[in-house]
Amino acid sequence: MTEFPTHSSVVERVVPSPNHDERTAPPDIILLHYTGMESADAALQRLCDPEARVSSHYMVFESGSIVQLVPEERRAWHAGISSWEGATDINARSIGIEIANPGHDFGYPEFGKRQIAATITLCRGIIARRQIRRDRVLAHSDVAPSRKRDPGEKFPWRLFAESGVGLWVEPVAITDWLSLIPGDSGDTVKELQASLAEYGYGVEVSGQYDEITKDVVTAFQRHFRPAQVDGLADTSTRETLRKLLAARAALLAKPQNP
Repeated sequence: MTEFPTHSSVVERVVPSPNHDERTAPPDIILLHYTGMESADAALQRLCDPEARVSSHYMVFESGSIVQLVPEERRAWHAGISSWEGATDINARSIGIEIANPGHDFGYPEFGKRQIAATITLCRGIIARRQIRRDRVLAHSDVAPSRKRDPGEKFPWRLFAESGVGLWVEPVAITDWLSLIPGDSGDTVKELQASLAEYGYGVEVSGQYDEITKDVVTAFQRHFRPAQVDGLADTSTRETLRKLLAARAALLAKPQNP
């Protein structure tokens, strides 16, 4: 693909990737990733490699420099097998942003201040252009909890929400109260699964605390209760989820900007 006009004034340059196709739905999700490779340059090369068959719309380097790889009108290939609120082709309805960070397999360093500031600015522009709701700024791990961990528990979700990017509630304090754990079953597990599914996570409301439920709880904790990520649904996790659902209900009740 030849170079194309960028959508954002904060983009430093366009590096066209051949890995994209036609959208089948307008984008209504921003999906955030980390690159998960030892170097940012290697990640950029892979995102442009036709044999790798992966891409994203944007990539944010550690320095805060941003490149655009795929036009927003096109379907980039970044989400893989994924789901949210029952939709399974997340690539079709999302704008993907890769944030340079080697990830959990390579030491998982903190995200830098310039990098985060640049990503927030980029996201704010996308939200304004595409009218994306705050609760639909998601992690890769949210839509693919059994496969992915990115951008992970070190990602500053609170700061993003304070900047108008994403939805956040103050996590309920962690106590030593009993947790729901894998192998548990019953109505309390069913209520947990129903609440997670109501927010958008792909979990069956079976009443059985199976491995998929543990994966979803882990993904929820990485995003919304990052102080302790263990896949066990303690009181803090369940009450934070309750607060989050209430915050989204309040958001949806407000008149939307035209």
